[in-house]
Amino acid sequence: MQQVAHTNRRRCFNAGKQHGFRRFVALAAIGLLGCASAWSDTPSSPADSRGEAAAAVWTPKETNFVYRGFTTRYSCDGLRTRMLDLLIELGARRDLQVRGYGCTHSVGPDPFAGVNIKMNVLQPATQQDVQTVAVHWQRIDLLNDRNLRDPADAAGDCELINQIKQEILPLFATRNLDYSATCEHHHVVVGGTRLKVDVLMSDQDNVRSH
Repeated sequence: MQQVAHTNRRRCFNAGKQHGFRRFVALAAIGLLGCASAWSDTPSSPADSRGEAAAAVWTPKETNFVYRGFTTRYSCDGLRTRMLDLLIELGARRDLQVRGYGCTHSVGPDPFAGVNIKMNVLQPATQQDVQTVAVHWQRIDLLNDRNLRDPADAAGDCELINQIKQEILPLFATRNLDYSATCEHHHVVVGGTRLKVDVLMSDQDNVRSH
């Protein structure tokens, strides 16, 4: 009789343990479902969900840019024209000023070709900003025109693209940078240079381009 009673108590104890464990698992599952529901209900920001920014402000920027490449040489006028095109493509307002800076030769390639840049660029608006501009994120490829014409032309811009990434790109609001610059002195590496990035563009500029 004592052995039977002991066996019954052990069975009751084991049953109690199993019941408690099942109850714990059920509660844990309910908790996880509740967390998953909370995560899925968390709203995403407009920039996350649509890839667009609602508003921005024009912000003045000024810098001196001195080209230091060895493989491709620019004249002062050639560098000024090239930088003007690249800055507009990056989203600078079209009333920018790009003037020669530090040049030593009036004609032909200049070892110290440089430009002074005064421009306005778009930066995301804050709650304190009043005069805002409607904008959107746009993907650009700074070497697209040269790659289409001749990939060697794009490769020749390697040192210039490297400097733009280091010195000019931080002046703009950007995201999702895809960059490579395999530069060798006095040697062009075809296919080793690219700079693709999302930049802020005015919706009004987009209307004018169409």
